[in-house]
Parts: sequence; structure tokens; C-alpha cells
Amino acid sequence: MSQPKIIALFPEASFGAALNCIGIAQELRRMGARPVFICHENFRGVFSEYGFSEYSLTTSDNQGEVAWTDFINRHKDAFRQTPEEQISSYIVPTWDAIVDTAIRAEEPLRRLLAQIRPAAIVIDNVVMFPAVARSGVPWVRVVSCAETELPDDTVPPYLSGCSGTRDESWDRFSNRYSREIQAVHKRMNAFLGESGLKPYAANEFLEASPYLNLLLSPEIVRFNRSKPLDPKRFVYLDGCVRREAPYAMPVFAAHNDKPLVLTSFGSLGAMDVPMIKRMIAVFAQLPFRFIVNAGPWRDDYDSVPDNVLLESWFPQPSLVEQSSVFIHHGGNNSFCEALYYGVPSLVMPYCWDGHDNATRAEETGVGRKINRYLWQEDELARSILSLAGDAKMRARLEDNSARMKKAAGVTVAAKAILDLL
Repeated sequence: MSQPKIIALFPEASFGAALNCIGIAQELRRMGARPVFICHENFRGVFSEYGFSEYSLTTSDNQGEVAWTDFINRHKDAFRQTPEEQISSYIVPTWDAIVDTAIRAEEPLRRLLAQIRPAAIVIDNVVMFPAVARSGVPWVRVVSCAETELPDDTVPPYLSGCSGTRDESWDRFSNRYSREIQAVHKRMNAFLGESGLKPYAANEFLEASPYLNLLLSPEIVRFNRSKPLDPKRFVYLDGCVRREAPYAMPVFAAHNDKPLVLTSFGSLGAMDVPMIKRMIAVFAQLPFRFIVNAGPWRDDYDSVPDNVLLESWFPQPSLVEQSSVFIHHGGNNSFCEALYYGVPSLVMPYCWDGHDNATRAEETGVGRKINRYLWQEDELARSILSLAGDAKMRARLEDNSARMKKAAGVTVAAKAILDLL
């Protein structure tokens, strides 16, 4: 009897990529493969909770979560800036940190791959790891960020938050981005050359896989490209939602008969306690129940209204499914989960592709965006009430939800990976 094929999944050290890959791995396992995870040190335990074997990528200066938290604390003021201003204050330093990670990981990753001997490698990342390209087995790129990550003349610049209608802001952002990213891109190309790979074109840090590329972007928010992607190598998943345990809804001290509004800004956004406290003060005046992801900062809240519940963690897909409005930061996982369950999004972005998804939510009529820091109390209240009461939007989202569920993105992803073998 043949042994199950080993598929190594290697997501970046972010919960968005990690949880997305878990959904694919669950389906690979159901189909008879043996998915295993290569993980950064600070993500140990995330994948074993779902029953997957983990191989920890240990580097000489592994500081994990402490180093990342320190990085965010040093750059968090940039979250108040426009996407264009963030190029120099946040985007370039982040690319520098990402390239550093790839360089430090190269040798231990090469050793791990030799130990695991996978039949294929799945990477959900934004940077190339030469050990993957030189492994001798097919590798799959997962684009779990916004679709803007793959450039096209009719797609707004990645990370810009620009609308889908081209105007002068596209060129202004692109020109500044290209200029300021040059130094770190040159360093990336030097690393590729030392590793025996060809240099990348300007602004490129990860090439398309010659084998298979999986995109989360659902059809309802997808762009019409001037150069359509080859369907043999680029497969749209229409979302990719993992299976989670159901969330047992607790009893609130008030408004138990009212609709639910979920608020979650991801692992980074939860640290913005003063802003979330402002939001909770507005929530107290509205006829809804609110569940708020407070992350590890839950104890920083000394007074919570009767219609608000704070959680440090929850199975997000289960809660999104039960919500009437989902307030989030525009992370692609959160955005796709809202669409998958037919829930309107109120997007309050602060960095990276959250800006792109916030703009796309509004211009495609699947939600609204408001400035994360400049909002007024009545603006936040009106936005929640408007989204919860928009029957036309709800009907359109429910129709889209049915299509996404029928598309079965995780099944499409797993089958496409196994077809490579």
C-alpha cells in the first residue's frame, strides 16, 4: 500500500496566511494526502491544534513574536498615515524585515526540506525563499493578500488603496513606491543571485509559480484584467474558508434579542486599545449585541457595556456566520469570510492590503470603509445602522454567499495541488 503524499505548507508568520493554509490542509488531509507545516518559531502550536505535524524553522537569532511586536511598536504611528505616506514609514521597513527573514531562513529551510522530502511545497508568502525554488519538487504560490498583489494595467497599485478607476493617484503612488523600494529590492536580488536564482523585475519579491498559483479573490470583488491570467496556472478559489468548531453564543446582560455585530482587527489591530474603547462607547448606544476581539489586551478594559462582550480568541468563521455586520481591518481572510457568509463589511484599514480591500468593498457595494482614526461617533453609528438595514445589499451578498459555498474553494485548492502529483 502506497504511503500518503507529503505536502509541506509554509505560510508567513501571520494569522491570515496561517489560517488560510489550515483550510487547504484540512481538505488535503480529507483527500488522503499528508499535509505538514513548516512554521516560524512564534507560530509553534498553531497548526498542531488542528492535528497537523509541525516543523519549526529555527534561525540563529530567532526572537519570534517579541521581535515582531517590537517592530510594530516602533512603526505603529504610521497606521495613522495615508497609504502613500506609509511607503517610507511602514512599507519599506516591512519589506526590509521580510527580506531579512528570508535570508536568515534560507539554510535552516533547506535542511528542513531535505528532512521532510515533500512531494510538493505550498507557500503563502510575499517573498521568495530560494530553498523552495531549488527543492526539485513542484511548488505552489498562494496569494492570500488582495488580488492587487498580482499587477496589471487595469488593477490599482498594490497597497495603494486606490480605486479601480484609474486616475493620477495610481501613477503618483507607483512612482514613489518604485523609487523608495529600490534599495531593499536590490538587496533581494543580490540574495537571489547568491542562491543561484535569476534577479526579479522592479518591485517584484516573489515570482508566479511555474506550476500553480492559487488566488483567494472572490468573483464579486475581482478586477477585469487587461491580460487575463492563464487558467492552467492561476486558479481562483472564490475564498478559502477553513472548518472551525462552532461558537456557542453567550448570554449578554442586555439586547439578547438584537442582531450581532462582530469587531476584529487581527493580531496587530487589537493592540490599539484607546481606539477600540472609543468604538465601544458608541456600541453602548446602539440596538445590537457586539463581540469584540481584544486579543491579549483584554484586561486593559475596565468597563464594558452590557451589550458588549470582549474575547481574547474565538473561531472567527463561526462568529462571522452569525453576524449582521462585520467590522474589520480589511485583511483578506476577514474580507473573504464576510463575503463567504453573506455579511456586509465595515472596513477600517490601517496598513498593507487592508487599504486595497477597504476601497474595493465600497466600490463593489459589499460594504463601506471609514478612516480608522478620524471617524466621528455619529459616523460610526450611522455606518453600522446603514449596513445592518440595507436589504438590497444583504440580498446581493446572500446570493454571492451561495455561489462561493458552491465553488468550494478549499476543495478546488486541494485538488489542484494533488493534480500536480
